[in-house]
Amino acid sequence: MKPHETNKIVQPACGMDGVRLDSGEARGAQGIKTADLARLEVAVAGEVGRTGPSAEPWNPPYCGDIGLAIASDGTWSYRGSPIRRLALVKLFASVLRREEDGRHYLVTPIEKVDVAVEDAPFLAVAMEVLGQGRAQTLIMRTNLDDVVRIGRQCPLRFAPSRTGVIKPYVRVRGGIEALVTRALTYDLAELLVEDTAGQMGLWSEGLFFHLAQDGQHPASKDPVASSGSDLTGS
Repeated sequence: MKPHETNKIVQPACGMDGVRLDSGEARGAQGIKTADLARLEVAVAGEVGRTGPSAEPWNPPYCGDIGLAIASDGTWSYRGSPIRRLALVKLFASVLRREEDGRHYLVTPIEKVDVAVEDAPFLAVAMEVLGQGRAQTLIMRTNLDDVVRIGRQCPLRFAPSRTGVIKPYVRVRGGIEALVTRALTYDLAELLVEDTAGQMGLWSEGLFFHLAQDGQHPASKDPVASSGSDLTGS
């Protein structure tokens, strides 16, 4: 089983009014139908159009798992089938939230459902470099066209993969992150410099982001040495 797959679809699910339906009323033996995706689209589009994209103020009831997932390559799927409408993916991504339990949820004003994320929900696919050295600023664009300026609000972090290769992530908003693509990671590797303590990292917005951070944001003051770690895997 792939990491982003789930064991089963949780029933009962919530209806449009946020009230749970019993098993007989829910979806039947075939599980939740495409109508649920359309219902979510209507709920999100209406509220986003009224207040702008943000799931943070909403606190709706939790309605379980309806089969939404995001693969490591950034592909959104519904019950195993890719969602090919980019506009719909962007709409859902605008109300994606990561909570303190580390899980991701799609949050509308009336319901909250699971989104199984295999790695990170977004990918950083393009980068602009402004300035040099301590005056350098790194700006990244995600696969869904979010633009982030790496700094205190949107820090860069590095985490080891299972094979020991260092994978860069950038915070997009809240707890939502984008995985830097392999091609862009090579561009980052060319920008690596040493700080006064001899630690490797990158400058952006006056902050130094250490290659070995020990999980700290945005820049570790006492980084743990990453013996043998390799940013590009080469």
